Amino acid sequence: MSVSQLSQSQGSNLDFYEERVDLACAFRWTVRNNWHEAVANHFSLSVDDDGSRFLINPYLKHFSLIKASDLLLLDANDPETMDRPDAPEATAWGLHGAVHRNCRHARCALHVHSKYATVLASLADSSLPAIDQNTAMFHNRVVIDENYGGLALDDEAERACELLVDPKCKVLIMGNHGVMVVGDNVADTFNRLYFFERAAETLICAYMTGRELRYLSDEIAEKTASQVDRGSDFAACHFDNLKQILDAEGSDFRK
Repeated sequence: MSVSQLSQSQGSNLDFYEERVDLACAFRWTVRNNWHEAVANHFSLSVDDDGSRFLINPYLKHFSLIKASDLLLLDANDPETMDRPDAPEATAWGLHGAVHRNCRHARCALHVHSKYATVLASLADSSLPAIDQNTAMFHNRVVIDENYGGLALDDEAERACELLVDPKCKVLIMGNHGVMVVGDNVADTFNRLYFFERAAETLICAYMTGRELRYLSDEIAEKTASQVDRGSDFAACHFDNLKQILDAEGSDFRK
């Protein structure tokens, strides 16, 4: 029996097991990519048709330790969530609860303070102009929050998440904060987060040269983004490979 088959057998009594495995993999690779923030930041994934029930990481657990069985199952419409003995961290409930209440299309939500996305979010102009293929992927598909109001609690979380109501815009640059990326599933969203961080890195490094940038036209940038939107198996294959790498290393993320 393979490592993945054994782990699946061990976890078969868990609700939403495959969804848990995918989310656990995303946590582990976020650490590998150095996008984590000690025991802060949160990832969530809807598991029902209306999007209100969702999986999320437990209270103050490092991403490198999170397993499929660790994930909490919450209801975005349950006002007693924070009274549970295993209640999530308050900003996790605030931000991700708001996402899953207000944005049904945002099945998966990944929030990080990754290096280059956060640098971009800290600039007076946090836009991501199309200067290469990766930045062009996000042309007219990013929304910028210009009104940071402290930790994502109560009204602040609701206010920020209202900016994600347009299904076309799947990246929220949270000014003076970080980035929230949403998508259809974990593979789709993690792939988008990966390329957004790469795009932000390219832009920040280009700014650092002090040289004049060569911008793509709106026409070419939109053409590129639309071609990416039409989709392929790229995101799914990317994420499947990430799980295979963890399996080959004997990771316990599936447990």
